[in-house]
Amino acid sequence: MKIALIDSGLGLLPAAAALRQLRPDADLVLSCDPDGMPWGPRAPREVSEHVLACVRAAAAHRPDAVVIACNTASVHALAALRDEFEPGLPVVGTVPAIKPAAASGGPVAIWATPATTGSPYQRRLISDFAATVPVTEVACPGLADAVDRADPDAVADAVAVAAARTPVGVRAVVLGCTHYELVAEQIRAAVQRPGGPPVVLYGSAEAVAGQALRRLREPGARGAGSVSVLLSGRTGVLPRRALAYPEGRVLVSGVVGAGAVGPAGDRAC
Repeated sequence: MKIALIDSGLGLLPAAAALRQLRPDADLVLSCDPDGMPWGPRAPREVSEHVLACVRAAAAHRPDAVVIACNTASVHALAALRDEFEPGLPVVGTVPAIKPAAASGGPVAIWATPATTGSPYQRRLISDFAATVPVTEVACPGLADAVDRADPDAVADAVAVAAARTPVGVRAVVLGCTHYELVAEQIRAAVQRPGGPPVVLYGSAEAVAGQALRRLREPGARGAGSVSVLLSGRTGVLPRRALAYPEGRVLVSGVVGAGAVGPAGDRAC
């Protein structure tokens, strides 16, 4: 079994790690776009073009399924991807976990990039799945970029700003960008008020990984799967900054490529 994962940068690590945990035998192709990142500020047509290029590069490796491990990419490119690749190649998108968060009873905060916050797409999800609970949309400027750079000071600053915008009494926080799952514990610590109700974080990585495996329905095999890395279509290595996160470290042993991990300060992935 071979599964490709697509994101502009390190946002694909949570879903890749979830797949590694669920199916250690699966071969993974990580297709990133360092030449075009970040995707968030781009116009929808540009986002779609960059995502299509990443998927086409990954498709040359003959995966059995493709996971779009990015909310922005799923919003703007999923329909075009399915038109081009399905039914021969299943394409699984990422949707913020608003539905299960709302089912907890709320109040709910949705942390997302500035481009996604207040967007028609997110507002539609709120209307469809969270109309009966209080919901606050929280823009998180700079957080995804700080996570991608593995810059702890910038991450701490961005998390603090977003936490200050999160209402007291929130019981659920939706991580509406896949990058945020890499710093979930920092986010939890920032939004958990002393003496307040326990705050539950809702990410999408495990659900997306599970959906990809359900689409394939292949039995497990023995052995550890490999990890290949594509950088804007070029064969590359996992960036060293990925090792700042547990999700990146679990993938290193299976990385295929010279050096396996890039040098400090690289722009890979």
